[in-house]
Amino acid sequence: MESIIIIIIIIIFSTSKDGLRPSWKCFNYDEISRATNDFHQDNIVGKGGYAIVYKGTLNNGKNVAVKRLAKGNDAGEHKEKMFLTELGILGHVFHPNTAYLVGCCIENGLYLIFDFYPNGSLSSALHGRNPKNLEWHLRYKIALGVARGLHYLHKCCRRRIIHRDIKASNVLLGPDFEPQISDFGLAKWLPKQWTHHSVLPIEGTFGYLAPEYFMHGIVDEKTDIFAYGVLLLEIITGKRPIDSSKQSLLLWAKPIITSGKIAQMADPNLKGIYEKDQLEKLVLVASYCVRQSAVWRPTMSEVLELLMDEEDIKSAKAENEVMQA
Repeated sequence: MESIIIIIIIIIFSTSKDGLRPSWKCFNYDEISRATNDFHQDNIVGKGGYAIVYKGTLNNGKNVAVKRLAKGNDAGEHKEKMFLTELGILGHVFHPNTAYLVGCCIENGLYLIFDFYPNGSLSSALHGRNPKNLEWHLRYKIALGVARGLHYLHKCCRRRIIHRDIKASNVLLGPDFEPQISDFGLAKWLPKQWTHHSVLPIEGTFGYLAPEYFMHGIVDEKTDIFAYGVLLLEIITGKRPIDSSKQSLLLWAKPIITSGKIAQMADPNLKGIYEKDQLEKLVLVASYCVRQSAVWRPTMSEVLELLMDEEDIKSAKAENEVMQA
């Protein structure tokens, strides 16, 4: 397995030198062990299905997040496959709204090293033990940034990338609260000529899963768009997709949207301070994105047209031209 990883790293390094993507570093184990105080449990900042994330500080003072493949024999090959998937995809992803990979390490295990984001994830900001009071302008900024990141993955990469696990805990918040889509372990490449792909087993997070994926394993861009719609409702309301009493945010929100009483959906933590037009716009986009039929959901291009003003659209077009050059 180690030889396969080395080959993938060599391929990525040789194909990513386009003047845009910063170079990665291959860390040795001692460097990341010192950075994390020998992976001390006090430095754990996140746990996922196949990895544990530790906060660390490199010798140069840079703060990083070290993602370590979880130990244990259970589903070992599957974990390694997800690691390789994330490594391979991150080698071709470079956008202000996707997480930045600093480097990797393949000594004494498998590790990915990312920039560390002191503001944590959107999930911790909304639902953590000490949730941040995200003002409305920050929520709208986050919603727009995630849309830009998804549009890049779906439309602007050399090959279409379907993330498959868009959720609040996979949206990291930079120092200025610019969102970064992270965790590409479940992501899929889709060739241009494919309209969709069938995937088994079904993986992802309950509450964000599109009906066609949950029921039939069908994956395409509309899978991410459904999850994005649920994420918008979460940003608007401050509610989890599935709460502790197993109530669905989607089922709670739909009758309110139908009634037109949009103000009832605003997170009480906002204390009524929000832009009414922007609230209505986010609710409208969310309602489009969570439609039962994938055919009737918008593309991310259409989502951006609904969310952005004229200046934002010009800026995004210029950015995409650079990314596709």
